[in-house]
Amino acid sequence: MPQSPFDAPATPRPHQDPEAHQDRGPKARLALADGALFVGRGFGQTGPGVTTGEVVFNTAMAGYQESLTDPSYKGQILVQTFPMIGNTGANAVDMESPRVQAAGLVVRELARMHSNYRARTTLDAFLREHGVLGITGVDTRALTRRIRSAGAMGGAMTADASIPDARLLAMARGVASMDGQNLAAQVGPRSTVRIGPGQRLWRLRPLDPARRRYKVVALDCGAKRAIYDQLLARGCEVVAVPFDTPADALLAILDEEDADGLFISNGPGDPAAVEQTISALRAVLERRPGLPTFGICLGNQLLALAAGATTYKLKFGHRGANQPVLHTATGHVEITSQNHGFAVDAASLEAAGGEVTHVHLNDRTVAGFRLRGRPVFAVQHHPEASPGPHESDYLFDAFVESMG
Repeated sequence: MPQSPFDAPATPRPHQDPEAHQDRGPKARLALADGALFVGRGFGQTGPGVTTGEVVFNTAMAGYQESLTDPSYKGQILVQTFPMIGNTGANAVDMESPRVQAAGLVVRELARMHSNYRARTTLDAFLREHGVLGITGVDTRALTRRIRSAGAMGGAMTADASIPDARLLAMARGVASMDGQNLAAQVGPRSTVRIGPGQRLWRLRPLDPARRRYKVVALDCGAKRAIYDQLLARGCEVVAVPFDTPADALLAILDEEDADGLFISNGPGDPAAVEQTISALRAVLERRPGLPTFGICLGNQLLALAAGATTYKLKFGHRGANQPVLHTATGHVEITSQNHGFAVDAASLEAAGGEVTHVHLNDRTVAGFRLRGRPVFAVQHHPEASPGPHESDYLFDAFVESMG
């Protein structure tokens, strides 16, 4: 039977685009765990060595700097499906964390020049500064189709010509699955941090000086800066504590800070492996049932697990600034920004007393829930966007209102 043109080739073979900047940078290769080899040219940090990680794709047309610095990409090689990347350069404002978190970057075409009044450097120089390898000249359509068909998988990339293809392929096959990995410890703060004003508050609406200020304690599993900016812009004081703060210590902090609400952030890895946070949240749900609580992304999954639901790994996840989500209460469809590889099981959530409030329309997975009769809710997508649309930022208003 002829193979569908939409299926990955049965026999892995090297992929190379001879027209895409083959005259720039050293030869670079990306090997996948299924045996495929993609060839292009390196940019960024092209020195010796090999970068490994789970290979995933992002469908956003812009916002590559925010994605690269998002702690949720820890341990992953990021493939951008949009064909030209780098045309807005990089700057000091659009950082979601102090450093590039993605293990590597793969693009179809690296822009020869950037053109944006906020840019301070090129994407090439930005990756070089952070010690991260990029590859350009790759057929990212073929690469994305392979991941979509086979699922996210291990990969190894290098610009080191001394490393044979066979060794690179072996290293790709040796990349551990995200299942069971607790990566929050690698990206979250190790001590309590009082969050100060960020550089991006100019993008948000001005704060009403007459509005009451609320105190929010945040369990930080690798939070994006834009989330804290959204809370600060609404007059909240934010105290971020380490993700593994024990239950008794967390309850004590909530009391000492006279907290009005609890927030659980995004972050990388398998939510079921973040056992310390699940245990602490379970204690809060049991002993502070009336405390307004809001979770985003990993925070959504951790809250669901603490309530008694289960999670599972998606085949290739949802990553992009164009993901359609149904708000079940209103029937409105919101276009959202997403970055996750795991999801909450709907049946177990309902059995645990949860109610699905948002549904991902591409695959009907849980995109948000609330606990019945309690001021506890969470969403799988990113209402802070950055990058992406702001159609869901009303959720921050809902959190503030729940603390009123």
